[in-house]
Amino acid sequence: MKRTLIILLSLLAMNNIVVAASQRKQLFDDNWSFSQDSTQWTAVNLPHDWSIYGDFDKNHPAGNEGGYLPTGKGWYRKTLKVDGKTCKDQTMRLYFEGVYMNAEVYVNGRRAGGHPYGYSSFYVDITPYVKTGNNEVEVRVDNSQQKNCRWYSGSGIYRHVWLLTTGKRYIDEWSVSVATPDIHHVEIKADVVMEDGSRKAVAKTINVDQPHLWSPDDPYLYHTTIEAEGDVVPVSYGIRTITYSADRGLYLNNKPITLNGGCVHHDNGILGAAAYDAAEYRKAKLLKEAGFNAVRTSHNPPSEAFLRACDELGLLVIDEAFDGWRDKKTPHDYSTLIDQWWQEDIKAMVLRDRNHPSVFCWSTGNEVIERKKIEIIKTAHKLNNLCRQLDPQKRPVTSALCAWDPEWDIYDPLAAEHDIVGYNYMIFKSKSDHERVPNRVMMQTESYPRDTWNNYRKVQDEPWVIGDFVWTAIDYLGESGIGRWYYEGDVKGESWERPLYPWHGAHCGDIDFTGLRKPISHYRSMLWNDKGEQLYMAVREPDGYHGKVITSMWSTWPTFESWNWTGHEGKPIEVEVYSRYPKVRLYLQPAEGGKPGKGEQLIGEKEVSEGKATFTLPYQPGILRAEGGHETVTLQTAGEASAIRLTADRTTLKADGQDLAFITVELTDADGILNPTAANELMATVSGPATLVGFGNADIKDCDRYTDAKHKVWKGRALIIVRSTGKKGRITINVEGKALKSQHTTLTAAK
Repeated sequence: MKRTLIILLSLLAMNNIVVAASQRKQLFDDNWSFSQDSTQWTAVNLPHDWSIYGDFDKNHPAGNEGGYLPTGKGWYRKTLKVDGKTCKDQTMRLYFEGVYMNAEVYVNGRRAGGHPYGYSSFYVDITPYVKTGNNEVEVRVDNSQQKNCRWYSGSGIYRHVWLLTTGKRYIDEWSVSVATPDIHHVEIKADVVMEDGSRKAVAKTINVDQPHLWSPDDPYLYHTTIEAEGDVVPVSYGIRTITYSADRGLYLNNKPITLNGGCVHHDNGILGAAAYDAAEYRKAKLLKEAGFNAVRTSHNPPSEAFLRACDELGLLVIDEAFDGWRDKKTPHDYSTLIDQWWQEDIKAMVLRDRNHPSVFCWSTGNEVIERKKIEIIKTAHKLNNLCRQLDPQKRPVTSALCAWDPEWDIYDPLAAEHDIVGYNYMIFKSKSDHERVPNRVMMQTESYPRDTWNNYRKVQDEPWVIGDFVWTAIDYLGESGIGRWYYEGDVKGESWERPLYPWHGAHCGDIDFTGLRKPISHYRSMLWNDKGEQLYMAVREPDGYHGKVITSMWSTWPTFESWNWTGHEGKPIEVEVYSRYPKVRLYLQPAEGGKPGKGEQLIGEKEVSEGKATFTLPYQPGILRAEGGHETVTLQTAGEASAIRLTADRTTLKADGQDLAFITVELTDADGILNPTAANELMATVSGPATLVGFGNADIKDCDRYTDAKHKVWKGRALIIVRSTGKKGRITINVEGKALKSQHTTLTAAK
């Protein structure tokens, strides 16, 4: 291991953490030092993704797949101070929720453990290596072997680290399992690790007379503990039943349910891969607010914080292990690890996540390349069976199947290894497959956004198809250019065909990097949900307005909440109205002298077909109003951007050094109307006990750093993210721009 010869005393002083014998679980995130060359050290707090702090560069080895951000190697260091009693009488372990990748953990210069797969959580027993007094903990991270992923992975200790201090006999956290043989009985089992390494089984049974069942509409959680040998471990769980069949479909708690799902990658947009609890919760909340009731964690296990959020908010989860198996998709992907590590990584997923009521299905793979080889059956059998063996709830197991040629039915033996068969872009085969294999239960694990209506109808009309998971629910870094539209003269093609820099992310999400729902999101939600919004309006960009529009496989036509189309006056423009009402009407109140006029014109009334009605009219500025039933939505032409509007998602942060606030930045005209064409550069400053950790917009071609204090808005919007520092006090976020009146908002950091 490469060791530094120069240690900054100031960093060592900051990095001390004192462990007392009475503490069982302690967050180990604060006051690390980090270096990429082992000479220049920087103080950092976890979660930490060093890649997001770098420049976008078309020559970075992660390339199109990795979002053109840097990777490489890094070292983390922290000093752990241990008292004599702890060192003598206790067991000490470090729990890493996720390190990307090839983590090696050293204590006082001796290797204590590690794990290669960057998405698996893992434990390291440091008891044999610690001593009374100061102990140096070092973590070496190697993400230099590129390419090893088909999307942005991030680099570093990007999830939490915990210090676990117990007696010599302690409950193994991953041995804790919750089973409900019926809704009136809960069985909790666990293993106690004894001094000699042997294990003793313990159990607890809870009788529930009137169970409060968990569901997406009512995500009720129970909380208890399991205790043994003086150790106590908290346990959260939900009570629910899931059944499925080809003739009846999917039933949750004996009620039929269909899955309106979205796929997500693990990153948090402009934050990179750093899995802050607040960001993970916000991600789940955005999905829920967009009308989804299910999510697929493509193509790796998610953070614990994300699953807790799904438990609390009510999202059903397909928990996925791997992107591929033995045949490689990139030179250094999981194909290099599977033979040695598949059992450990399946265990890490299932044992960690099996008590989450949100998790309804395991997935062991995605579009595996070797799917035509006979060996694939053995691999699927081993992976799937291990999931079943480790899960007392016996959740169904799937993987996402796809074909790039006409030979789809050749995969029947592979499909038979799964309890529910995942179809990537292949659900058009559902009827013929049902005739051939009538007992097969199917779900579309990936679908094109443009096929929303057809996929919705599939699930409604064919009970053996239990749901659809669109690719994707949220825009993400990497797979650069997927979902883009572009103009004639731009570089052609899809993300896997050629580099598409400066595109550095995917634009196929229903939700963009700022958290804004795109028009396709409102359309999808109204199809699937009879409650909630009933009426929405957006405008299709006229072909030729910025150039001749070319759509790609995962894109929809560029459509926006905008009635600002300067230069298009008098020319036809299409307005889309999405509605659950049977009929909608469209009105226009033309502007007079730059202000709304007095007269309102009826453009027309149309019946809603397939969830939408489209009106064509000559463009002129003013107020556009859609009406359905007694409900109205409007779009108004905005004047020149002259003001900054800041909207924070909260007024108070926890002063714990971990909490985040998300501040939406909008540029408006003098009347407070958002200007959807504004592209001004802004400067953000943060004062008080918080730091700026993200500033960006939804334009995935904008290559300014997301960690800089300057950034442009796009379509009149941007997003600022601040992190508390651990101190109490008043936080002020000030934003200013040329020819704009500066604006600020204040938050409070409190214990």
